[in-house]
Amino acid sequence: MDTKRGTDKEKESRIDWGIIFCVLMLALIGLASIYVAATHDSSATSVLRQVVSQLVWYVIGIVAVIIIMQFDSEQLWKVAPLAYWLGILLLASVLVLYSRTYYVNTGAKSWFSLAGLTFQPSEVMKPAYILMLGRVIVEHNDRHPLKTAKSDWLLIGKMILWTVPIAVLLKLQNDFGTMLVFFAILGGMIIVSGITWKIILPSVIIIFVTAGTALALVIPEAGRKILEKIGFQAYQFNRVDTWLHPSADTSNQGYQLWQSMKAIGSGGIFGTGFNQSHVYVPVRESDMIFSVIGENFGFIGSCVLIFLYFLLIYQMIKVTFETRNVFYAYISTGVIMMILFHVFENVGMSIGLLPLTGIPLPFVSAGGSALIGNMIGIGLIMSMQYHNKSYMFGEDKEFS
Repeated sequence: MDTKRGTDKEKESRIDWGIIFCVLMLALIGLASIYVAATHDSSATSVLRQVVSQLVWYVIGIVAVIIIMQFDSEQLWKVAPLAYWLGILLLASVLVLYSRTYYVNTGAKSWFSLAGLTFQPSEVMKPAYILMLGRVIVEHNDRHPLKTAKSDWLLIGKMILWTVPIAVLLKLQNDFGTMLVFFAILGGMIIVSGITWKIILPSVIIIFVTAGTALALVIPEAGRKILEKIGFQAYQFNRVDTWLHPSADTSNQGYQLWQSMKAIGSGGIFGTGFNQSHVYVPVRESDMIFSVIGENFGFIGSCVLIFLYFLLIYQMIKVTFETRNVFYAYISTGVIMMILFHVFENVGMSIGLLPLTGIPLPFVSAGGSALIGNMIGIGLIMSMQYHNKSYMFGEDKEFS
């Protein structure tokens, strides 16, 4: 009896309640914000349906976390290639079986649609990609214990090679925003992979120079013609124009951003009060949900939200440095970059600091696909804490 009680306490001590608290609070903020958005934009029946639908997705996400937690590092190692190639298959399939309705509304072939339910495979591809990159890094570093410039470039090449199929498929789907998330994950995992800063620093400079050059080319008409030849499309130019000049066309291309900025600005310090929305913002239940929080709960409420994200990231970093399993450490880095980039981009685009990309706010925005993808990421982090006593390849390896 005492043994059983001791085992239960040991299992409970291996559950990170700090992470659970942060996700739960974000979920509650999400439900409240979705309720506000739906109340002002939909019928009473639709409000109930949207809130209940999101609750169901949260329950599914919790189940996903519990299931993923049961996988230790050895099992995750084995499942990584299968998860990656299954994700690639789904990304390829959606190019043929995409939702026509969503394509008309968004111009992206990114969603399956069945019996009124929609699903975006790129969201669950993110944790699969993180697992695969983690495995690639560990395998490479085990085979090349002596770090050289050649081995570092070889590792970068391998990581890019596993990224190219995803980037190509997302380009065919017209989903540039999601592609940026994968690039952020790639960048974060390259930084912690052990590659020398003599390679990383010049590469970062080149990336920023390239991005700056592309932005400079967007402004003149001649530059846009050059970018069109390498695949850029009109809607992407429109988003950059809206970002650079948000007040230039507030009734058409810039309407969504302008309304979001007005809503957030009208919230002031303390907000207009719960369910007191006076500024309409398109799709504020999902991509633009930060505008609901800024309007209803003001600057204080927005700061509380951002603090919860920082607390969540801190908890995940803490768990990462407590493990001596390098595979887990790389997985954790990928998940942290995924969530961090989502928050940075969503908040940034809502207040006009970054271009609109359609990236949801983790655990808060309405929608099932992104929530499940993020909850799988949380499950991977929780697995690291839950199986903290099991190490790969026999010998413990400190992460630094």
